[in-house]
Amino acid sequence: MEIEICANSFTSAKAAQNAGADRIMLCSELSVGGLTPSLGLIEKVIIELDIPVHILIRPRSGNFTYSDEDFDVMLRDIAFCGEIGCAGIISGALDHHHEIDVKRTKQLINASQGMDFTFHRAFDWAENPLDEIHKLVDLKVTRLLSSGLQPTAFEGISFLKELKEASDSKIEIMPAGGITIQNAVAFKEAGFRTIHLSATTKKQTLYKKPKVSMHSPSFFDDGVVATSDEETIKEIVTLLS
Repeated sequence: MEIEICANSFTSAKAAQNAGADRIMLCSELSVGGLTPSLGLIEKVIIELDIPVHILIRPRSGNFTYSDEDFDVMLRDIAFCGEIGCAGIISGALDHHHEIDVKRTKQLINASQGMDFTFHRAFDWAENPLDEIHKLVDLKVTRLLSSGLQPTAFEGISFLKELKEASDSKIEIMPAGGITIQNAVAFKEAGFRTIHLSATTKKQTLYKKPKVSMHSPSFFDDGVVATSDEETIKEIVTLLS
């Protein structure tokens, strides 16, 4: 069975290689479901490690429905990944109804030529997942990353098996979300070829708690997309000029 590790840093990527994992999905910001890692991190991992590297392409948190500007950033990031020698891309796009945006996902796949393409856990927002899986089959994605529309893949294992059957094994279904030492064997017994997990441990690195928190809970709500407001900026520029 193959093991893909969700690595959020060079340290995590190196740990995955040293431990014998088969590949990594490199990303940042696990707290919001993962975002595209920096180009510097991608380059360091590609140059210094030997493990196959798949890159999460998600330019921001909030949702999976992207503006033209967001999408341009995604295509630029994919181009960089192809040039530097990444093995795969993990990405995807939804429309405002939480259905797969076939046109944009196809563009992402075309931009990823020469690399594996995995549709990410945006799929777990789908209203009609058994219909949506056929779109991914038609798009010829390599695999689907999913928790079976549940908070964890172990809770969604029955539906993950349904997705496997519905796809007629034309794409790989890769369970992801809350996979641990305690439940990993269940996925092998259920017939899955690959699992995706972070194997994260948390370590307090500060000697004391800072006086001012840099975390803003309001930015962690699904569906909230934070952008700078042009009118507010204009008012402040005028006020201070």
